[in-house]
Amino acid sequence: MAERPEDLNLPNAVITRIIKEALPDGVNISKEARSAISRAASVFVLYATSCANNFAMKGKRKTLNASDVLSAMEEMEFQRFVTPLKEALEAYRREQKGKKEASEQKKKDKDKKTDSEEQDKSRDEDNDEDEDRLEEEEPNEEEEVDN
Repeated sequence: MAERPEDLNLPNAVITRIIKEALPDGVNISKEARSAISRAASVFVLYATSCANNFAMKGKRKTLNASDVLSAMEEMEFQRFVTPLKEALEAYRREQKGKKEASEQKKKDKDKKTDSEEQDKSRDEDNDEDEDRLEEEEPNEEEEVDN
């Protein structure tokens, strides 16, 4: 756990970016207001985490999961955020599944390429051995012709 309350604050750069994205162009925000929003956001995250942790503990788990966070939002009376959070979670899961499938496909393609290269190398080695045998046999044929 953090030793000082300041350690629990979210990074200023992140807060500033979120604020700029939320406000219309040309609207400025004072340092005091940015600091207040930052502290409020940090308190919100801590409270949501604490509520989600309570749901995990009720389930006799030490790991928070998405359903704990969604349940915490409802308990905190932020029901209007539950649907957008579920949609974002589904989008995240689809993205992760796509990345996993792409990674597996890339690995399969790499394995196929490696197998193909090994087969080519084996064929080349076989051809080299055949050529060596032929070269060894050729002088013998010439000797027979000379005799």
